[in-house]
Amino acid sequence: MPTYVYGVILSDDHEEVGETFEVEQGIKDPPLTHHPKTGEAVRRLLCAPFVAGTWSPLKSKNLLSDKKLTEKGFTKYVKTNNGYEKSAGTGPDRIGGGSSE
Repeated sequence: MPTYVYGVILSDDHEEVGETFEVEQGIKDPPLTHHPKTGEAVRRLLCAPFVAGTWSPLKSKNLLSDKKLTEKGFTKYVKTNNGYEKSAGTGPDRIGGGSSE
């Protein structure tokens, strides 16, 4: 279930918010209009999504090992001065900048 962030409305134009809190809700659930504990008027805030785990580009640039890429049928090439050389998989040994050996 997604986690949504809400803020207590402090101004008549709904732009200024005070206390914030998070609520797990289904995607099809309507947004809250009042704080579940205090009854104050609230609005849903836009926030950047939380991204974590092994698939996060911030955690690792090498998401799949060469062994896993080969197991899944992919060929991985690494850039060199002479084009690209194979580092995993069953494709040609070299592409671009020279002939495959």
